[in-house]
Amino acid sequence: ISRTAMTLRELRPGQSATIEQVDARQPGVVRLMVLGLIEGVEVQYQNCAIGGDPMELSVFGTAISVRKQQAGCFKISPLTADV
Repeated sequence: ISRTAMTLRELRPGQSATIEQVDARQPGVVRLMVLGLIEGVEVQYQNCAIGGDPMELSVFGTAISVRKQQAGCFKISPLTADV
């Protein structure tokens, strides 16, 4: 089964996802991991600045701002609302 990998960069406001994989080679990504953006964590896109960058994510009830360039380092699985 082949599936296109989605990244945090592609989330839309209000959408939630689980982080599946992190590429920590980009500068600043390790700092985001220390703040809680790690594999297995659920995140929700809350808001963004004018122009769309940075984006504001909610992780464990805390807002974290992430630049789109860094957001591309986090592979995710979107969560659906219909259960």
